[in-house]
Amino acid sequence: FLQSGKPPVKDMFTDLKDGRKLLDLLEGLTGKPLPKERGSTRVHALNNVNRVLQVLHQNNVELVNIGGTDIVDGNHKLTLGLLWSIILHWQVKDVMKNIMSDLQQTNSEKILLSWVRQSTRPYSQVNVLNFTTSWADGLAFNAVIHRHKPELFSWDKVIKMSPVERLEHAFSIAKNHLGIEKLLDPEDVAVQLPDKKSIIMYLTSLFEVLPKQVTMEDIREVETLPRRYKQECEDGEFNVQQAVALEEDQASSRAETPSTVTEVDMDLDSYQVALEEVLTWLLSAEDTFREQEEISGDVEEVKAQFSTHEAFMMELTEHQSSVGSVLQAGNQLVAQGNLSPEEEFEIQEQMLLLNSRWEELRVESMDRQSRLHDMLMELQKQQLQQLSDWLTVTEQRIQKMESQLLAEDLESLQKQLEEHKSLQSDLETEQVKVNSLTHMVVIVDESSGESATAILEEQLQRLGERWTAVCRWTEERRVKLQEIQLLWQELLEEQCLLKAWLTEKEEALSKVQTSNFKDQTDLSVNVRKLAILKEDMGMKRQTLDQLNELGQDVAQILGNGRASTKIDQDQEELTQRWDSLVQKLEDFSNQVTQAVGSVGMSQVSQKTAAEAMPLKEQVVVKQSRQELPPPPPPKKRQIPGDNEAKKK
Repeated sequence: FLQSGKPPVKDMFTDLKDGRKLLDLLEGLTGKPLPKERGSTRVHALNNVNRVLQVLHQNNVELVNIGGTDIVDGNHKLTLGLLWSIILHWQVKDVMKNIMSDLQQTNSEKILLSWVRQSTRPYSQVNVLNFTTSWADGLAFNAVIHRHKPELFSWDKVIKMSPVERLEHAFSIAKNHLGIEKLLDPEDVAVQLPDKKSIIMYLTSLFEVLPKQVTMEDIREVETLPRRYKQECEDGEFNVQQAVALEEDQASSRAETPSTVTEVDMDLDSYQVALEEVLTWLLSAEDTFREQEEISGDVEEVKAQFSTHEAFMMELTEHQSSVGSVLQAGNQLVAQGNLSPEEEFEIQEQMLLLNSRWEELRVESMDRQSRLHDMLMELQKQQLQQLSDWLTVTEQRIQKMESQLLAEDLESLQKQLEEHKSLQSDLETEQVKVNSLTHMVVIVDESSGESATAILEEQLQRLGERWTAVCRWTEERRVKLQEIQLLWQELLEEQCLLKAWLTEKEEALSKVQTSNFKDQTDLSVNVRKLAILKEDMGMKRQTLDQLNELGQDVAQILGNGRASTKIDQDQEELTQRWDSLVQKLEDFSNQVTQAVGSVGMSQVSQKTAAEAMPLKEQVVVKQSRQELPPPPPPKKRQIPGDNEAKKK
């Protein structure tokens, strides 16, 4: 699988420790570049291996009790388990995915066994019941190839070979004519219990290149095989005759037991020791099972109970072979005929007790597992439905809020903000339940298959999209309402300040004297007041313009006709007061100018009045006078207004 140009793997357990070669392997399988940490410390290795496990999880590769530290520490069993999971996912299931889809089956081993049995049916010497002992004598491998490629060799010659010779013959034919590498050594297969995973891997290669004819009838035949042939033989619970001893003719019918149990001398003391160890463990397991609490009605508690019981079931599986070995040893002791009647009776009673208690514990454990599964799936289903109902109500709530116009005034806007905070609070409360759904437990069995997982994933995806849309809308609306509130508050505050300023200037203007001056000083004082007012008005003009722009922004964001009208009215009122003040100031200036002429002051007096004005006013008066025609008699003399002077 590794890409070309990469250093070869010399020691599987050592070379895979740092995770780099595993990432190279996954790069080739997924077609995606995977970054690697180049450091040589344990931390770098753990990061690489954890990335491997993450990629496998993303590709739905099933891993059981395999952690990053196991691979970094070079754990042989778990490293091989990891590699087998990769092979099973990308080779075995990939090769068989089409036929699995056509037959609507999820168990690849069942299909492979059905294909093998269908292929070897014409060969009376072959009876394939499993992926272990049925392959030790080499006949099954040759039969599969011969059935589809009979021209390659003579079946009669194969029968006369030894098991090792048959295996060598089959592997050589497959390599030379089918292009299948010798993945197995004959000496490793011709043993009491060949490795199941290795056999499946090699058979998958044959399945890939040979014709595939599997029907539902073939699968049903496999399903009806005796349980002890399908499972117990593969679990190694029966001491099957050594493969090298299978050179004898095996012409028995397919329905018969494949071979008899070899009678190995068994020491009674050894049997009693083994029995005592198994019974001690069994008693402890029974106590552990009884101590488990009643199944809860809370989904999180049921998840914890399910996990605990799953670990207990794994322990039962690990000890299953020990129980079988003790039962087998007892049968052998009885079969040897060297026991007294009392000893034989005692052993039979012991085996009966062990078998009944084991079976009772196994059945009760499976029943609890089934009930936990049903309860968990029901509670999670209720969770999904509750979330869906909540989203429906919330979406309707949002739709209603969207249909409403934004507030007409700041007080109404505050109420809308409070209503929105209530929605946010409900969202935060529901977030706890949504977080629980991100850790859903899904159990896939042969009855439900992967389709159940796909349906659940699709349902979760739809709910996730709806949840995201609700959260996004809520956040965007919160930002919008807060922005409007800040702008509106700023607008009202600035309006109040401008109103107060206008009131102040109106009062100041009302105190300016425009006639009946006592003397030149009195005239100068009032002229200076007008000049100061004009200067203040000029500086404040920018504030009025900015306030108008702010009012337009708020009205545009609100999109509420009544609110916009109210804002426009307030702005119009301020503008009118401003224009009125400007007009009064202009009128007062003209009146003062006329008063200067009406009192018949001398040129010196006029100069004094001009000097009493700020420099700005002096410049305006000078410029105006320079452009006027010769002055008329004093009583008809006029000084240009401020607006005319500005235009010039």
